[in-house]
Amino acid sequence: MFYAALKTLHVLSIIVWVGGMVFAHFYLRPSVAMLEPPVRLRLMADVLGRFFRDVLGAALIAVATGIWMIGRTARAASEAGVVFQMPVGWHIMSATGVLMLLIFLGIRFRLYPKLVNAVSSADYEVAGRALASIRGWVSVNLVLGVVTVIVALAL
Repeated sequence: MFYAALKTLHVLSIIVWVGGMVFAHFYLRPSVAMLEPPVRLRLMADVLGRFFRDVLGAALIAVATGIWMIGRTARAASEAGVVFQMPVGWHIMSATGVLMLLIFLGIRFRLYPKLVNAVSSADYEVAGRALASIRGWVSVNLVLGVVTVIVALAL
Protein backbone atom coordinates (compact mmCIF):
# COMPACT_ATOMS: atom_id res chain seq x y z
CA MET A 1 0.00 0.00 0.00
CA PHE A 2 2.80 2.42 0.88
CA TYR A 3 4.57 1.74 -2.43
CA ALA A 4 1.33 2.45 -4.31
CA ALA A 5 0.98 5.77 -2.45
CA LEU A 6 4.57 6.69 -3.32
CA LYS A 7 4.04 5.79 -6.96
CA THR A 8 0.81 7.81 -7.05
CA LEU A 9 2.56 10.88 -5.62
CA HIS A 10 5.38 10.34 -8.09
CA VAL A 11 3.06 10.19 -11.10
CA LEU A 12 0.93 13.14 -9.93
CA SER A 13 4.03 15.29 -9.49
CA ILE A 14 5.14 14.43 -13.04
CA ILE A 15 1.67 15.29 -14.35
CA VAL A 16 1.86 18.73 -12.70
CA TRP A 17 5.35 19.36 -14.03
CA VAL A 18 5.04 18.06 -17.61
CA GLY A 19 1.39 19.05 -17.99
CA GLY A 20 2.17 22.56 -16.81
CA MET A 21 4.95 22.86 -19.39
CA VAL A 22 2.56 21.70 -22.13
CA PHE A 23 -0.05 24.24 -21.03
CA ALA A 24 2.40 27.14 -20.79
CA HIS A 25 4.20 26.35 -24.02
CA PHE A 26 1.33 25.43 -26.33
CA TYR A 27 -1.65 27.33 -24.89
CA LEU A 28 -0.67 30.24 -22.65
CA ARG A 29 2.29 31.58 -24.65
CA PRO A 30 0.46 31.78 -28.01
CA SER A 31 -2.58 33.34 -26.33
CA VAL A 32 -0.64 36.18 -24.72
CA ALA A 33 1.45 36.87 -27.83
CA MET A 34 -1.11 39.46 -28.98
CA LEU A 35 -0.63 41.56 -25.82
CA GLU A 36 1.70 44.54 -25.70
CA PRO A 37 5.15 43.65 -24.30
CA PRO A 38 4.72 45.35 -20.90
CA VAL A 39 1.42 43.55 -20.25
CA ARG A 40 2.57 40.22 -21.71
CA LEU A 41 5.86 40.19 -19.80
CA ARG A 42 4.26 41.14 -16.49
CA LEU A 43 1.60 38.46 -16.96
CA MET A 44 4.16 35.79 -17.87
CA ALA A 45 6.40 36.75 -14.93
CA ASP A 46 3.43 36.37 -12.58
CA VAL A 47 2.18 33.10 -14.07
CA LEU A 48 5.66 31.60 -14.22
CA GLY A 49 6.32 32.60 -10.61
CA ARG A 50 3.27 30.66 -9.48
CA PHE A 51 4.05 27.73 -11.77
CA PHE A 52 7.72 27.56 -10.75
CA ARG A 53 6.77 27.56 -7.06
CA ASP A 54 4.54 24.55 -7.60
CA VAL A 55 6.99 22.81 -9.94
CA LEU A 56 9.71 23.13 -7.31
CA GLY A 57 7.50 21.18 -4.92
CA ALA A 58 6.46 18.68 -7.61
CA ALA A 59 10.06 18.14 -8.73
CA LEU A 60 11.25 17.54 -5.18
CA ILE A 61 8.39 15.10 -4.61
CA ALA A 62 9.20 13.29 -7.88
CA VAL A 63 12.88 12.95 -6.96
CA ALA A 64 12.19 11.93 -3.35
CA THR A 65 9.55 9.35 -4.25
CA GLY A 66 11.69 8.00 -7.11
CA ILE A 67 14.68 7.53 -4.80
CA TRP A 68 12.47 6.02 -2.13
CA MET A 69 10.88 3.53 -4.55
CA ILE A 70 14.28 2.47 -5.93
CA GLY A 71 15.66 2.11 -2.41
CA ARG A 72 12.67 0.14 -1.23
CA THR A 73 12.93 -2.23 -4.21
CA ALA A 74 16.67 -2.65 -3.67
CA ARG A 75 16.16 -3.38 0.02
CA ALA A 76 13.43 -5.94 -0.72
CA ALA A 77 15.75 -7.67 -3.20
CA SER A 78 18.58 -7.68 -0.65
CA GLU A 79 16.31 -9.13 2.03
CA ALA A 80 15.33 -11.86 -0.42
CA GLY A 81 19.01 -12.62 -1.05
CA VAL A 82 18.89 -11.33 -4.61
CA VAL A 83 21.40 -8.90 -6.10
CA PHE A 84 19.45 -5.81 -7.13
CA GLN A 85 20.06 -4.57 -10.64
CA MET A 86 18.11 -1.52 -11.65
CA PRO A 87 16.29 -1.99 -14.98
CA VAL A 88 17.58 0.09 -17.92
CA GLY A 89 14.31 2.04 -18.01
CA TRP A 90 14.81 3.09 -14.39
CA HIS A 91 18.33 4.30 -15.24
CA ILE A 92 16.93 6.36 -18.12
CA MET A 93 14.11 7.80 -15.99
CA SER A 94 16.56 8.62 -13.19
CA ALA A 95 18.99 10.32 -15.56
CA THR A 96 16.33 12.34 -17.38
CA GLY A 97 14.67 13.24 -14.08
CA VAL A 98 17.90 14.55 -12.57
CA LEU A 99 18.72 16.43 -15.77
CA MET A 100 15.22 17.96 -15.80
CA LEU A 101 15.62 19.01 -12.17
CA LEU A 102 18.98 20.66 -12.88
CA ILE A 103 17.58 22.50 -15.89
CA PHE A 104 14.55 23.60 -13.88
CA LEU A 105 16.75 24.89 -11.05
CA GLY A 106 18.73 26.92 -13.60
CA ILE A 107 15.52 28.33 -15.01
CA ARG A 108 14.02 29.09 -11.61
CA PHE A 109 17.05 30.52 -9.84
CA ARG A 110 19.06 32.03 -12.72
CA LEU A 111 16.76 32.99 -15.59
CA TYR A 112 13.49 33.74 -13.81
CA PRO A 113 15.03 36.37 -11.48
CA LYS A 114 16.41 38.14 -14.59
CA LEU A 115 12.87 38.25 -16.01
CA VAL A 116 11.38 39.57 -12.76
CA ASN A 117 14.10 42.20 -12.31
CA ALA A 118 13.79 43.39 -15.89
CA VAL A 119 9.99 43.61 -15.67
CA SER A 120 10.27 45.47 -12.34
CA SER A 121 12.59 48.02 -13.89
CA ALA A 122 10.48 48.23 -17.09
CA ASP A 123 13.41 46.98 -19.20
CA TYR A 124 11.21 45.03 -21.59
CA GLU A 125 13.99 44.25 -24.05
CA VAL A 126 15.97 42.40 -21.36
CA ALA A 127 12.76 40.85 -20.04
CA GLY A 128 11.91 39.59 -23.52
CA ARG A 129 15.33 37.98 -23.88
CA ALA A 130 15.01 36.37 -20.44
CA LEU A 131 11.57 35.01 -21.31
CA ALA A 132 12.86 33.66 -24.64
CA SER A 133 15.68 31.89 -22.81
CA ILE A 134 13.22 30.44 -20.30
CA ARG A 135 11.04 29.25 -23.19
CA GLY A 136 14.00 27.52 -24.84
CA TRP A 137 14.99 25.66 -21.69
CA VAL A 138 11.38 24.75 -20.93
CA SER A 139 11.24 23.25 -24.43
CA VAL A 140 14.29 21.11 -23.63
CA ASN A 141 12.71 20.02 -20.35
CA LEU A 142 9.43 19.26 -22.08
CA VAL A 143 11.18 16.93 -24.54
CA LEU A 144 13.00 15.23 -21.66
CA GLY A 145 9.72 14.90 -19.76
CA VAL A 146 7.97 13.31 -22.73
CA VAL A 147 10.88 10.89 -23.20
CA THR A 148 10.68 9.99 -19.51
CA VAL A 149 6.95 9.32 -19.74
CA ILE A 150 7.43 7.18 -22.87
CA VAL A 151 10.12 5.15 -21.11
CA ALA A 152 7.87 4.71 -18.06
CA LEU A 153 5.00 3.51 -20.24
CA ALA A 154 7.27 1.05 -22.04
CA LEU A 155 8.13 -0.73 -18.77
